[in-house]
Amino acid sequence: MKPKDRDFVETKEGFFFCIVGYLHPPDKYTAYLKYVPSSVGKWGADTKYRRVLEYYHAIKVYETIDFLERNYPQYVCYCPVRHIKMSMVPRKMVKEYYSAKERLEEIIKEGRDILEQEVREIVYFLSEISGLKPWNFGVTGSILLKIHNPSFSDIDLTVYGMKESLKLREALESLDRNSLVRKLGKDKLEEWAEAVSTRFKIPLKDAKILAIRRWNYGFFKKRYFSIHPVRKDEEIIEKYGEKYYFPIGRVEGTCTISDANESLFLPAIYKVENVRGIDVDIEEIASFEGVFSGIAFEGEDVKFKGKLERVESKKGRTYYRVVIGTAEVPDNYLIPVVSSGKS
Repeated sequence: MKPKDRDFVETKEGFFFCIVGYLHPPDKYTAYLKYVPSSVGKWGADTKYRRVLEYYHAIKVYETIDFLERNYPQYVCYCPVRHIKMSMVPRKMVKEYYSAKERLEEIIKEGRDILEQEVREIVYFLSEISGLKPWNFGVTGSILLKIHNPSFSDIDLTVYGMKESLKLREALESLDRNSLVRKLGKDKLEEWAEAVSTRFKIPLKDAKILAIRRWNYGFFKKRYFSIHPVRKDEEIIEKYGEKYYFPIGRVEGTCTISDANESLFLPAIYKVENVRGIDVDIEEIASFEGVFSGIAFEGEDVKFKGKLERVESKKGRTYYRVVIGTAEVPDNYLIPVVSSGKS
């Protein structure tokens, strides 16, 4: 089984790292630090944990890298493939690997508390409305690690496969308001849009477009939940070192989406055409910010700002892409260009 986005690894110090994406050296996992043991932590029972990363954002991730570099430099290295400094966990330092898929299978057999029972309920509900099977899902976050607190923990699910993810999105978008699963209400959407506007330094009207297009967040009964598409083994094509990514600089412009199927995953990959505003003809936009996943569709115009990269493959092919979700361009974005009154 290949390492999966949103699985976790635990180190010998008891640190929990969340695996990011699918590009990993043979002897390491690309991952960010999320939980560490702490006497004042809110998560866990016998051992308490605190969150090092409150929410996923490029700047916040780089803050954890700074922390690790000062205190645990064995978890920071320069990636010769991506040409950036990253947090990575050497496999020899891993105490345990936590699979979101296997954890859900365990919960389906026996839910230990009210939150685990709710996990089982929502998975059965989502399976029913989408035609998927319970084993198409997984559960990540604190529930995966068994450090959740039923009084405040959310439910963070994974769904495996592109076709499965598209079916689930279609099913969720067709639900009526009286369903057990509800989209965020107007006040919550407004609150989220304001936070995104501040965090990414984008106009509130643009953040509202993103808020309206979020399909994978909501409430199950009274519990907040999220769903994150993850590639199956056979959908993980690129091997570490097959391509090399060279940073060039900041760019912004507009383009047309030619293919958005892989935009559901992390990184979200949008194939693009008709690029305007920059001198380089980019082929794709890759977003490592979940905020911009699955928010633009084929044939739609988008505006973007991010880091320009030159991509060189071992087969001799060279092309360019724009990356969103880097510390080098903290005010990066990908926003659909919509007419007034549309979303």
